[in-house]
Amino acid sequence: MENKNLLKILFIGDIVGRPGRAAVAHFLPKIKKAQEIDFVIANGENLASGKGMTYGKYQEMLEVGIDYFTSGNHIWKNQDIIPYLKEKSVKILRPANYPGDCPGLGFDTVKIKGYNVTIVNLMGQAFIPIFLESPFKIADEIAEENKNNIIVIDFHAEATSEKIALARYLDGRVAAVVGTHTHVQTADEDVLPGGTAFISDLGMTGPKNSILGVQTDIIIKQFLTALPQSHKVAVGAAKFNGAIVTIDPEKKIAVSIERVNEIFDN
Repeated sequence: MENKNLLKILFIGDIVGRPGRAAVAHFLPKIKKAQEIDFVIANGENLASGKGMTYGKYQEMLEVGIDYFTSGNHIWKNQDIIPYLKEKSVKILRPANYPGDCPGLGFDTVKIKGYNVTIVNLMGQAFIPIFLESPFKIADEIAEENKNNIIVIDFHAEATSEKIALARYLDGRVAAVVGTHTHVQTADEDVLPGGTAFISDLGMTGPKNSILGVQTDIIIKQFLTALPQSHKVAVGAAKFNGAIVTIDPEKKIAVSIERVNEIFDN
């Protein structure tokens, strides 16, 4: 840990609505300074009112210190952001295993302290009712194409087993596989034998007293009646969930992974 060339990347779990954005604005500058973070990657697919992203909310989060956004199936929920996905200057990924004619990039390479770091967004297939290519196949292709770079992956997936399987499959070939989508932080963070940092789910940055960010009464009513309900983001105290991955850039593998779990009682 004395190596001055180590890279520290903070991954932030799914940011949900205004409470999530408030928690980011409150905690991110402090964490970046205290932990000497080099780069920040956040899942932003629920950034605007819990449904998709807007360009305005994207800019708001850039201003408080997020460097790049990953996403998932909800990236298409708000039409405002879709035209911007085609612009190279906009730092937002959509899952790389969506069909090729979907707008936007599935992976991108950035410079961090002089090193090439390839950020990848993938979507799981298990329990996901949309047509997607195999994340394993696409991960293989991207890893081979970028084998001289440090590679980090946001795997937006429902099934824990699929997340673990992808991380084990890529162990030693990528520096990190972090899970998103379930909005519940897991306690299984680890550096795998080959040097890949892994956590099944980063968790959620959003309303603490909620059901996955949504007002509790709405979700309970949905379970009781089996009828669709209009989801509204909960209010009040917010949690800030994520993980810090420390990477040896020469070896292109992880040194450590540490969960982040803070509460912002706004």
